Amino acid sequence: MSNAHEIIDEELAGWIRKQPVFFVATAPLSPTGHVNTSPKGGDSFRILRPTEIVYQDYTGSGAETAAHLKENGRIVIMFCAFDGPPRIVRLHGRGTVIQHGDRTFSEIASHFPPHPGTRAFIHVAVTRVSISCGHGVPLLDFRGPRELIEKWATTKGPEGMAAYRALKNRHSIDGLTAFEGEK
Repeated sequence: MSNAHEIIDEELAGWIRKQPVFFVATAPLSPTGHVNTSPKGGDSFRILRPTEIVYQDYTGSGAETAAHLKENGRIVIMFCAFDGPPRIVRLHGRGTVIQHGDRTFSEIASHFPPHPGTRAFIHVAVTRVSISCGHGVPLLDFRGPRELIEKWATTKGPEGMAAYRALKNRHSIDGLTAFEGEK
């Protein structure tokens, strides 16, 4: 059984900042739609306030998270300890997609190092924080971040990235609108 909290306190925030990977889960409203879980890493997660987080969303082959958030806003972000004492933390909330051209994009981007693969930022108003044991999570050694997205995006350049997103990121696998194009 997990312990529910209303905020991300300082102790928990410190623990979260040390985790090299987190998982994002969303789902469409349709009972026949596909639930999505995506692993994330790198220097891409920030706690803005005790009930407000944001992560840098890199361009990928799909756009499920953006499509689900635009449809219904539901999201959960999970961290788990792969070393040290076992712990799982879930941040439930309401998410929004912040794209290039949105009025808050530059302000949010200022919290992160520039990255050529940035497609958007996912902003979450956290409504529930839960902590559970994590006894079943294996111990793993972190070897380092992958640099493939950054190299790929740099090679493609801004125009190539915009073309790729126009081709691959407009809709979810269930046909929901994800990204309508660069603003």
